[in-house]
Amino acid sequence: MNNCESYDVTIIGGGPAGLYSAFYSGLREMKTKVIDYQPQLGGKLQIYPEKMIWDVGGQTPIPGAKLMEQLVQQGITFDPTVVLNEQIVSITRNDDNLFVLKSAKGQEHFSKTVIVAVGSGIITPQKLQIEGAERFEIANLHYTVPSLKKFKDKTVIISGGGNSAIDWANELEPLAKKVYLTYRKPALDGHESQITQLKNSTVECLSHTSITKLAACKGREVIEHVEITNHETGKVFHLSVDHVLINHGFVCDASLFEKSPINVDLIDQQFIAGTAAAESSVKGIYAAGDILKHDGKLNLIAGAFQDAANAVNKAKQSNSSSPKQTMSQWFPPIMTFSKKGTEHSCKR
Repeated sequence: MNNCESYDVTIIGGGPAGLYSAFYSGLREMKTKVIDYQPQLGGKLQIYPEKMIWDVGGQTPIPGAKLMEQLVQQGITFDPTVVLNEQIVSITRNDDNLFVLKSAKGQEHFSKTVIVAVGSGIITPQKLQIEGAERFEIANLHYTVPSLKKFKDKTVIISGGGNSAIDWANELEPLAKKVYLTYRKPALDGHESQITQLKNSTVECLSHTSITKLAACKGREVIEHVEITNHETGKVFHLSVDHVLINHGFVCDASLFEKSPINVDLIDQQFIAGTAAAESSVKGIYAAGDILKHDGKLNLIAGAFQDAANAVNKAKQSNSSSPKQTMSQWFPPIMTFSKKGTEHSCKR
């Protein structure tokens, strides 16, 4: 691959937003490059391959791994250049008015436009803040669920009160022997239907609580029971468990623009402050997915696809000063029929 070659659009990030951007830019006949820091495409979906994904239109609930497979297949439809294991650390402009994307390895990539689709940045699971907890990560302290089979007929405690923790509790309830859900707040914070399912299940919900100690089997690096503290009453109690699953969110490295002379407006020094049309404060730089923030933004995979289409259309216009895409460009006229069967067309 010749890194000196310039592209119509370079997409930073190979998750759902980046992959749909790659597909749609190919559909718009743009010369496209995708760069991702991971060894394979798929983004955060790689973290929960067996978790059921509910928020994609036209799809019944689908495992993360299957959705990832479909998105990758769609994303490479038009043969974009794909660069893996490469983290972009800065974006500048050169004398030819091209964006120069520099990687941590020192490689440079040149592009007329850029779509940033890095989600919340480079992410790692938020670890359980208990001294020595890391020694149990090989055995039965988990931050991801690569396989559901290990939880069959086991007692599991899940820590977290958001969508991910709720979803895992619902997923594991029919499989595990017993599921506990511990969370510090008085109420859960998730989609209503999932909370209703949880309340109607056998999952035991422990509000106002958190895990405060892990106890191991004697001479083994395996958690035998957990200490739970109720922060409202001060009561401390213990539960015997086989597995501990932590869903405390992610630590995000969103340092892309820290070393970039280009001044992109950010929110909370992490997210791109943009528009509903996926524009950033810098002409030629667009955003899609969780990295993009604006009024009315909803962080769903379905929303990432809309962001991607908007970003690509803006990049296309910036590249060629082409007229805005209209519905009639992509859809044939609607055909109607008179009573005698004569065909008429009705333009959209």
